Amino acid sequence: MRSRLAGWGASGGGTYAAAVPDGPPSPRDLYLDLLKGCLTRYLFADDLAPFVPAAPWKRRVWSRAEQVLARRDLRVLRRTPFRPELREDGRDWPLSAETMIGLARLDNSRACIEAAVRDDVLGDVAEAGVWRGGSAIFMRAVLATLGDDSRRVWVADSFEGLPPPDPAHPADEGDLHHTQPFLAVSLDEVKANFARYGLLDDRVRFLPGWFADTLPTAAIEALAVLRVDGDMYGSTMDVLEALYPKVSPGGFVIVDDYGAITACRTAVDEYRRRRGISDPLEKVDWTGVYWRRTA
Repeated sequence: MRSRLAGWGASGGGTYAAAVPDGPPSPRDLYLDLLKGCLTRYLFADDLAPFVPAAPWKRRVWSRAEQVLARRDLRVLRRTPFRPELREDGRDWPLSAETMIGLARLDNSRACIEAAVRDDVLGDVAEAGVWRGGSAIFMRAVLATLGDDSRRVWVADSFEGLPPPDPAHPADEGDLHHTQPFLAVSLDEVKANFARYGLLDDRVRFLPGWFADTLPTAAIEALAVLRVDGDMYGSTMDVLEALYPKVSPGGFVIVDDYGAITACRTAVDEYRRRRGISDPLEKVDWTGVYWRRTA
């Protein structure tokens, strides 16, 4: 289903393009829609974005200059017309937003959490790979609007950016995510973002560090919703190996980068094949997928 916000406000007027669900929006719907628009900056026609060269060799050269600039608290930006359709699908890198996953994937997180709560699926919700925390903030908000005061939101990230490729994972060869300072967001900044929206409380638990070090021993007993946003093969596999066994029957696994990043897709396909997982992959948008665990 298309988000209620799609086509509304960000490009200078218009009305709701579609209702989610059908009928007049409830106060809860309006709050969550407003939160989505703020977290993605969809409601604000920002026309600045981080400068990222298109060619891989240029990105490698530019990353060194970017690191020098970052030490001086400087950043090079490019002016680009705001395109609502890119923000809806999470196809651009917003300069100041708390999340870059777009409206459709936020709607998917909401739908999965609501189904898990409605069906009494055992467990908490977790996101591994949070950037500025916007998606996890939205997950906490959904639980709050449902009056669910028992489930925790686990927020797992290095809070230092992505790791360099591990030679043990050929699928990650040449990956440049670790060279992009824009992706490194501190734990303090993520906590401040939760607090900005009034959603930093004792139901939110942070797991700082590399996934391979923190997730196997994390005090997570069961999960109703697991959101995986590791980008790389190694990071994605680390999350699945540590946390998928804790996903309860009836729970959901959401993968952010399945369509966009071959290494991520390879890790997911290999893990599902090795575990004999036959639950169908459902498409969220151009890159996101999810499945519901049946056994």
